[in-house]
Amino acid sequence: MAKVIIFGVLDTAELAHYYLQHDSEHEVAGFAVNREYLADESFHGLPVVAFEDVEKIFSPAEYSFFAPMTGRNMNRNREKIYNEAKAKGYSFISYISSRATIFDKSVVGENCFILEDNTIQPYTTIGNNVVIWSGNHIGHHGKIKDHVFFTSHVVMSGHCVIEPYCFFGVNSTIRDYMHIEQGTLVGMASAVTKDTEEWGIYIGNPAKKVPGKKSFEAY
Repeated sequence: MAKVIIFGVLDTAELAHYYLQHDSEHEVAGFAVNREYLADESFHGLPVVAFEDVEKIFSPAEYSFFAPMTGRNMNRNREKIYNEAKAKGYSFISYISSRATIFDKSVVGENCFILEDNTIQPYTTIGNNVVIWSGNHIGHHGKIKDHVFFTSHVVMSGHCVIEPYCFFGVNSTIRDYMHIEQGTLVGMASAVTKDTEEWGIYIGNPAKKVPGKKSFEAY
């Protein structure tokens, strides 16, 4: 059992606290936020400390870290905290719901947040710092790289490669054998039938690239 510090005190952190307390072997020991957002000293009866000082209060030798943040700035905000906590010496947990279907949890990297009703088929690997919200189909023989966010009811068909920093909206679909380049934003209910371009925004069915705009400018 690991004692865990969660980054944040907003919705995603609160949900992470709930899931870890009710559906994991881990014990949540406290929360950390950037100093400028440190308004209260406790949250759910646990201490909240400045992230800048967290390693002085909760030693990385005794505590693990978890930063299950949103996909804002195309997952780069979450990547920043992930890298900074790693530089402080922390190891990371991942949370995989007991109600997700996955046959080999070792294919999942660190600091991943995988919620209930996900189906992750064999021979697909998932990198570090990935969020897969509730109710997705993750197809076989695929590769999801670091810093990716799936919302809900996304279908990733078999043999897909998802590069870092991608974001998939609700009810989006990725055809089999697709290569989704880094920074791709797929809008909700959009169906990707061709390989994408880096930092592109794709909407519609079939999905088409939004001209003249980069994903990090939109989200």
